Amino acid sequence: MDKNAIKKFAVWARTELIARVSLKGVEYGITEDDIEDANSDSVGGKVLTADEKKQRQALIAEINDKGYKQVMEEVAYTWFNRFSALRFMEVNGYLPSHVRVFTDEENNFKPQIITEAIHLDLDGLDMEKVYELKDAEKTEELYKYLLIVQCNALNKILPGMFQKIADYTELLLPDNLLREGSVIQQMIELIPEDDWKDAVQIIGWLYQYYNSEKKDDVFAALKKNVKITKENIPAATQLFTPDWIVRYMVENSLGRLWLEGHPDVKEQLLPTEEEQSAYAAGNRDLEDTKWHYYLEEAEQEPEVQAQLAETRKEYAALTPDRLKVIDPCSGSGHILAYMFDVLMKIYESYGYTTREAVASIVENNLYGLDIDDRAAQLAYFAVMMKARQYDRRFFSRGIQPHVYAIVESNHVDKFAVDYFCNGDMKLTAAMDTVIKELHDAKEYGSILTVTPQDWSALYDRFAEITEDINISRETALRELLPLVRVAEALAQKYDVAITNPPYMSGSGMGAKLSNYVKKYYPDSKSDLFAIFIEHCGQMAKKNRYQAMITQHAWMFLSSFEKLRGKLLNTDIVNMAHLGARAFEEIGGEVVQTTSFVIRKSHVVGYKGEYCRLIEPTTQQGKEEMFLTCESRYSAEQSNFSKIPGSPVAYWLSSKAVTAFGKGNALGKLENVCGGLTTGDNNRFLRLWFEVNLPLISFDTSSMQETEEMKYTWYPMTKGGDYRKWYGNNEYVVNWKNNGEEIKYWVTHNPKDPNTKHWSRRLFNTESYFKKVITWSGISSGAPSMRIVDHSIFGSGAKAIVPEGKDEFYIAYLNSVVALMYLGALSPTLNYESGHIASLPVIVSDNDRISNIVKENIKISKRDWDSFETSWDFQRHPLLQHAVFTPQMVAKEEANGYLTINGIADAYRHWEQVCNERFNQLKANEEELNRIFIDIYGLQDELTPEVADKDVTVRKADLGRDIRSFISYAVGCMFGRYSLDVDGLAYAGGEWDSSKYASFAADKDNIIPICDDEYFEDDIVGLFVEFVKTVYGADTLDKNLKFIADALGGKGQPKDVIRNYFLNEFYSDHCKIYQKRPIYWLFDSGKKNGFKALIYMHRYQPDTIARIRTDYVHEQQARYRTAIADLEQRIANASTGERVKLNKKLTTLQAQDTEIRTYEEKIHHLADQMISIDLDDGVKKNYTIFQDVLAKIK
Repeated sequence: MDKNAIKKFAVWARTELIARVSLKGVEYGITEDDIEDANSDSVGGKVLTADEKKQRQALIAEINDKGYKQVMEEVAYTWFNRFSALRFMEVNGYLPSHVRVFTDEENNFKPQIITEAIHLDLDGLDMEKVYELKDAEKTEELYKYLLIVQCNALNKILPGMFQKIADYTELLLPDNLLREGSVIQQMIELIPEDDWKDAVQIIGWLYQYYNSEKKDDVFAALKKNVKITKENIPAATQLFTPDWIVRYMVENSLGRLWLEGHPDVKEQLLPTEEEQSAYAAGNRDLEDTKWHYYLEEAEQEPEVQAQLAETRKEYAALTPDRLKVIDPCSGSGHILAYMFDVLMKIYESYGYTTREAVASIVENNLYGLDIDDRAAQLAYFAVMMKARQYDRRFFSRGIQPHVYAIVESNHVDKFAVDYFCNGDMKLTAAMDTVIKELHDAKEYGSILTVTPQDWSALYDRFAEITEDINISRETALRELLPLVRVAEALAQKYDVAITNPPYMSGSGMGAKLSNYVKKYYPDSKSDLFAIFIEHCGQMAKKNRYQAMITQHAWMFLSSFEKLRGKLLNTDIVNMAHLGARAFEEIGGEVVQTTSFVIRKSHVVGYKGEYCRLIEPTTQQGKEEMFLTCESRYSAEQSNFSKIPGSPVAYWLSSKAVTAFGKGNALGKLENVCGGLTTGDNNRFLRLWFEVNLPLISFDTSSMQETEEMKYTWYPMTKGGDYRKWYGNNEYVVNWKNNGEEIKYWVTHNPKDPNTKHWSRRLFNTESYFKKVITWSGISSGAPSMRIVDHSIFGSGAKAIVPEGKDEFYIAYLNSVVALMYLGALSPTLNYESGHIASLPVIVSDNDRISNIVKENIKISKRDWDSFETSWDFQRHPLLQHAVFTPQMVAKEEANGYLTINGIADAYRHWEQVCNERFNQLKANEEELNRIFIDIYGLQDELTPEVADKDVTVRKADLGRDIRSFISYAVGCMFGRYSLDVDGLAYAGGEWDSSKYASFAADKDNIIPICDDEYFEDDIVGLFVEFVKTVYGADTLDKNLKFIADALGGKGQPKDVIRNYFLNEFYSDHCKIYQKRPIYWLFDSGKKNGFKALIYMHRYQPDTIARIRTDYVHEQQARYRTAIADLEQRIANASTGERVKLNKKLTTLQAQDTEIRTYEEKIHHLADQMISIDLDDGVKKNYTIFQDVLAKIK
């Protein structure tokens, strides 16, 4: 099936149909902004027929009720559904007339219905009109007429899809349907004919894709806090369920119910081992109808088997015609259609004929409901086509399925109700209740609870009035009969309820829905899918089944703990835990799902069968893993309640679960907590390298010290990347005078009027600056624990405040054992304090743990401090490792290397150090894993190996490390670093020129970057001088070549390096410094007319003036001179030489023009002599000069 073609067509068709339908509205004086009088006899000079006038009035009334856009949307999708249904029926030969509506027998866009028009036998066809239109050669008009007659004729057999078109939908049928590019022509052109053979698939994908753009619009509005209305719930929540998951759900609920009561037919319905193996290997027979997704029950204890045997006696008494099954969120009918297939197998196994089975299924077994009218139409159509597939004469049998759209009673005609009830008190009471309970039903959908009534009495009355001639008869049948049908479907109990419910969080719900679920579903109100889990359980009879696919959040999150408590009092029979990417249409980790089957019973000691399918990253991969029986678990659900929060952690062994009883929760041993919430991070937080260094305190040990010190900034840990043991020390927070300004702000923040005391936002302040273990609250994978000291911890980075056992705790928390438990406590990758506090701790006094942890922290700190974004960075590794000891020299020469102290040797030594560090940390982590696996007795469950990707120290990387070397060199040019001083030489405060003896810092803090060596302090010249100073003049050329090769450019080394400074250095700098650059690039534009760097910490009010006078003006003069020189040379040059010179002249002229414009901008700023405050940070200060600075990317 070509889903791309289907998507392309459906998305385009929606827009096209809405536009065409709206255009027809204009023809009848109806636009979004203006509607001509509803009682007009003519519009726009066109006299309306009686039918047109009536249809127009109905259309206007509908617009007044629902709104113009909603009505145009509804008419468009009504025609889309009809076109889709007609196309399916013509391709499959299901049209009673056997005449194609859109194509000829060769599938060309030449409608057979036109060529056969005079031979057609359709109810309601006016042959005189046909001849009249044919004779007048009004082919388009004839086609529209035939199309409407064909739809009306189909109303007799398919009233749920082809309602009579004598209403406003006929009025708005688009024109020019036979033109090239029409919706019909595109449908035939884009979607291959073979794709129309499977009703469920083609209808399902058309419905999903038709809604896709509207779905995007709804979610975009939701981000702006626009709640999802009842009209938009379908588009926002519709998702076509993968076929294999539908089969799994139906076979393991409906199929299981039958097999457990009738085990003698197992061989008939289930595949043999050989058949299953062939199927799993991909050898599929289209005629194969065996239940390949059926899971055998987990092995049970004898006492459990005895209880189950009693229940199965009940199942044995069931006959096929007594089974009632429902999909309360039927969408386009995928689940209903497969329930039909499974019911057919059940009936056949019981001895029914095909014709008898089809009729009974439609009349007695299948029920479907949906909040969306168009979805209900499609589900109805899918069921009818499935019946036609099995029984060629089904359309002639006059049987209609119980597939309905939820209807509201809001506008019920009171006279019609009175007429229907006819003074009968019982009928009156029943109808009053139905009307009351279905008020605003579209707001709530199938989660409504409806009181059972005497349905037979109600239907008898409908039968009674069918032949009546009362004026209210038609209204009663049109308005009241659908209400009663829906009410009955909602009120009755079912043997099986199966659905893929809508996924919509409580925050997206409109007010009515939100209030309703809070009142009636308090334990599941957080999301619609959870509400449906609870409601489907209510719809099922005792000892019967529900099967669903939902988000897996209910299994783990604390917001669903009460719902889990209810579900643990039922029996989870089996589960296919899908995780992320179970749906092809949804990428990423956000939507993680699980499909499961629950029996409405509670057998103590019952074990469910669980398939863990979270590892494969594709829909197909998950199906293959399921079929090959990989990653299966049997779990007794009573074990779940032994774990804090009762998560459905079926993969934890009994031995793993015992740790929760044997050990103590970490939260009972130590304080596990959240920290500081500033209320305005832009105001109070900075990356440490932005601010004035002398105003940062890096060694504060207590809160009291902050009252006495004159520092403004203090380290704050804020989560960050996946990194274990040490690191992610990036932020500082304004905690001057013990947080005076923050404490004031959180109690005066207009966005948070409820906070009256700072302690409501600043948590656990008594633990600030203590040694803590911290981690990132939100992770893309496993959590990573780090030791932090002398720091405040924020709410985004939770903390454990250990009292003397910090090495033991961090070792445990970074082990595979803790990771296994966290996978159960928080598989959603959101690691809150409560999850960590719930971890079971079995304390051990193994001294080896402490020693390994100390080494790990030391290794990780060395790695972190090797990069200049660490505040403890000393000097660049390629300088640290440039000088070899005699022992190193001997070792290198013995290995065949020359030791000439060049940058290549330094890099090789650095690479060796990194590898040793990496391998040692990996070995240490694996040793800790072994220790904790032994402590917890999990040798059969876990292995100690650590993957390279999970070792969080960096290996050498030539491209990265050479770029960081260049960055360090620029830092030395500006005086941020010095070859004579370890660490930061200057980052604010008093300037000390004595620190720069070996390599002088740039005097004026302005370093030009030009495409040639125009200035004495040209950045490339300074860099060459730096390399010579560090490694010596003898190896300069080799070192420059090594650097250029690492950068990956072509040409002479200096040209490659110059090109890097011109085009890549600044974007690298912005990336390393997280879009908070400390070196600012003054940039005239894309022509490279002028570029110069300054160091923000050395900025002075006259810096821009000096850039203008000493550099911009000088560069302008050079351009003028160079242009004049080139023009003279061109005049005297040969033809070949002139081409080259002209090219160069064009470049120079463009640069000259660009710098002239730039000079005007910079002049304006230079005259202002602007001062900056480093404590304002890069973002605010950079904005002041944004017109003359490069954009931060």
